[in-house]
Amino acid sequence: MSKSFADEYPEAAPYIQKAVDEHSEDWVLEHYYEQLYPLGQLMAMPEKEELPFYDEDEHDAMTEDERVEMYQARAEYRENLRTGTKPDE
Repeated sequence: MSKSFADEYPEAAPYIQKAVDEHSEDWVLEHYYEQLYPLGQLMAMPEKEELPFYDEDEHDAMTEDERVEMYQARAEYRENLRTGTKPDE
């Protein structure tokens, strides 16, 4: 991680670096919204586009509306698993 990135996100940078070390930069970019971005509930997390290895010509980022829709769908899925129901029951 670059020094300015670590300075801007002192809590998040170690988690992101650990994920890069364990998996790779590509893995972090592919799984960012599912695995790392939710840590934003606990600490300041950068947007995917702010990651030092993000390249807008090679990678996609979700809009806020797309993220909200994804997280709502996941919450509904988890609730369905918890209750043993199927959607629209």
